[in-house]
Amino acid sequence: MTSLSHPSSNGPAKYPRPRDRLGRLLPGTAPWEDPALSLEARERLMRESRVADLLPQEEEEDRLGRAYDGRLLRRLAGYIHPYRGRMALAVVLMVVSSLLSVAGPWTIGQAIDQGIQAGDMGRLRFWTLVFLATLLGEWLANRSRIALMAYVGTRIVADVRRHLFRHLLALSLHFFHRYSVGRLMSRLISDVGVLQDFVTWSITGVARAVFVLLGIVIAMVGMNLRLALVAFSVLPLMVLLTDYWRRRVREAYRATRRRLALINGFLNESISGVRIIKSFVRERINARHFDELNRAFFDANIQAARLAALFFPGVDGIGALAKALVVGVGGWLVLDNALTPGTLVAFVLYVDRFFDPIRDLAQRYNTFQATMAASERIFQLLDTEPDLQDRPGAYELPRVRGHVRFHRVSFGYVPGQPVLQDFTLEARPGERVALVGETGAGKSTVIRLLARFYDPTSGCIQVDGHDIRQVTRASLRRQMGIVLQDTFLFSGTIRENIRYGRLDATDGEVEAAARAVGAHDFIAQLEKGYDTEVGEHGIHLSVGQRQILAFARALLADPRILVLDEATSSVDTETERQIQAALERLLAGRTSFVIAHRLNTIVHSHKIVVLDRGRIVEMGTHPELLARGGRYHQLYTLQWARQPAEAPRREQGVGP
Repeated sequence: MTSLSHPSSNGPAKYPRPRDRLGRLLPGTAPWEDPALSLEARERLMRESRVADLLPQEEEEDRLGRAYDGRLLRRLAGYIHPYRGRMALAVVLMVVSSLLSVAGPWTIGQAIDQGIQAGDMGRLRFWTLVFLATLLGEWLANRSRIALMAYVGTRIVADVRRHLFRHLLALSLHFFHRYSVGRLMSRLISDVGVLQDFVTWSITGVARAVFVLLGIVIAMVGMNLRLALVAFSVLPLMVLLTDYWRRRVREAYRATRRRLALINGFLNESISGVRIIKSFVRERINARHFDELNRAFFDANIQAARLAALFFPGVDGIGALAKALVVGVGGWLVLDNALTPGTLVAFVLYVDRFFDPIRDLAQRYNTFQATMAASERIFQLLDTEPDLQDRPGAYELPRVRGHVRFHRVSFGYVPGQPVLQDFTLEARPGERVALVGETGAGKSTVIRLLARFYDPTSGCIQVDGHDIRQVTRASLRRQMGIVLQDTFLFSGTIRENIRYGRLDATDGEVEAAARAVGAHDFIAQLEKGYDTEVGEHGIHLSVGQRQILAFARALLADPRILVLDEATSSVDTETERQIQAALERLLAGRTSFVIAHRLNTIVHSHKIVVLDRGRIVEMGTHPELLARGGRYHQLYTLQWARQPAEAPRREQGVGP
C-alpha cells in the first residue's frame, strides 16, 4: 500500500489530526492529513506537494501574460505588414462568410413562410436554392480564408525564426552563459509555434466569431424584439459561467504548462545522461520519478478537462434553455398570430448558432494568453542588445604577421570578481606561447579575450599594433584558428566538418589538413572515408578522433594565430605524438597559444607563462623555469611524480 507520509516526514501520517471547534484542521496541518479525504485524494495532494517543491516560485516560462496587450500586438503587426494584401483579402472573405452564415436561418424562415405556408412550390424552390448558395458560398469563403491565413502564418513564423536566429548569432558569449539552451529552443520552436497558431486561426477566427455574434443579434432584434429579449434573458447565466471558467482555467493552464516543462526537462536530462543512469543502476529510481511527474501532469490535465466538462456542456445547457424559452414564447406568439412559423424556426436556428461563437471565443482565450506570453518572451529576446559589438568606424584587420601584445589587461566575468589582473604578455610572430596553471587561473580567459569574445575591463590587446577593439571581429577571427577543450562537430560528413574551417577549400586541401594532423589514416579505414557521417555531436567517432578533426578544421583555415585550448587532452599517447610532430612542421611562421595541463606537450614552447589567480607569477622557457625551482617546477614534478620513469627524459628536454 502506498505510504501516506509527506516526503519530508519520517513515517506515515497519524490520524486523527487536531481540529478546532468547527472541525477545521488546525494551522500547520498538511492538507493530505485530513481523514475526511479519500485515499486517492490524499495521494494526489501529496504528489502535487512533491512536484511543487521542484517548481520555481515564478519562472519567466510560466507567465501567462494578459489576454490582450496592444503594445505586443502592434509589434506583431510589424511582421504581418508585408502580407497586408493577403490579410485584407482574408478579412473580406471573413466578412462574406460571416454574412452568409447569418443569412442562412433567415432564408430557411423565408422558405417556410413564402413557400410552405403559402403553398407556393416555386418560392420554396427559389429559397431552397438561395440557402444552398449561402452554404456553398460560406464554404468557399472559409476555405479560401483559411488557406490564405495558413500561408501568412507560416511565412510569419519563418520570418520570426530567421530574425531570432540571426539575432542570437549576433549576441556575445556572455549572453549564452546566462541563457540556457532549453529556453532558447523554447523561443525558437514553442513560442514561435504559438504565434503561428495565433496568426493562422485566431486573428480572423476571433473576428469572425465576433462578427457572426453581432450579426445574429442584429438579425434577431430586427425580426422580433420581444422574442430576442426572451432569448437574451439567459445571458446573465452565460456571463457567470464564463467568468467562473475564465478565472479557473488560467490556473489549470499554468499548472499543465509547468508540469509539462518538468517532464520535458527530466526527459532531456535522462536521455542525455543515459550512460550515467545505467552505470549507477538508476533505471528504476528514474522511472519512478518520471512516473510521479507524469502523474502530476495527468492530474493537472484532468483538472483542465473537468473545467472543460463543466463549461462547454454548461454552454449547451444554457443554449437549450434559451431554445426552450424561444419555442415556448414563440409558439404562443404564433398561435396568437403575432409571429409567423418561419420566423420562429429562424429564431430557433439563430439561438442555436448564437452560442457557437461564444464557445469559439472561450476556446481562444488560452490562445490569446499564450500568444501574449510568447510574444513578450520573443520580443524580450529580440530587444536584448549584444554587450559586445563592433565599434562605430571599426575597420578590417589586414593580413597580420602574428605579433600579439597584452598590455596591463584586467577582466572579470562578474563585477568585483577579477579573473585576470594587470596581465601583460608579448608574443612575437611565429612564437609558441604556453599558458599553464591550476584550474581557474585564467588561462582560457586569455584566449577568449584575444578572440574578442569579451572585452577587457581595462588595458588593451594589440595584434600587429592594431587594438582589436578598433577592428571588426570577423576580420580578427578569420585570422585565428581555435581548437577548444570541448570539441564540437556538426551533423554531417567528416569532409564537411573539416571544410567548416574554410568553405571554399578543395577536397585535396581537406585531405592535406587531415594528413597534417594524422587524421587521414583512421578516416581511410572507415567504410565511406571522408563521406562518413559523424552523427549528432560526432557520436559515431571517439573523443580523440573528434579532437583530431577539430584540429584539422582549424588548420585548414590557415590561421596566422593558432590557439589550442587543451587540444590534446582526450587523445592517447601515440596520437598525441603524431599531433606534436605535425605541429613542429605546421606551426612554423604562426603565432600560437597553447593551454595544456599535460605539461609534456609544451616543453618546446618559446615561452611558458605560469598563471596564478589571474596574475603572471613566472615566465620563461622550459629549462629556465625548471632551473628556477619555482611554481612551474612544482607543477611539473608533481605531475610526473606519478610517472617517475618518464620524468628524467622530460627534464632533459626530450620531447614526445
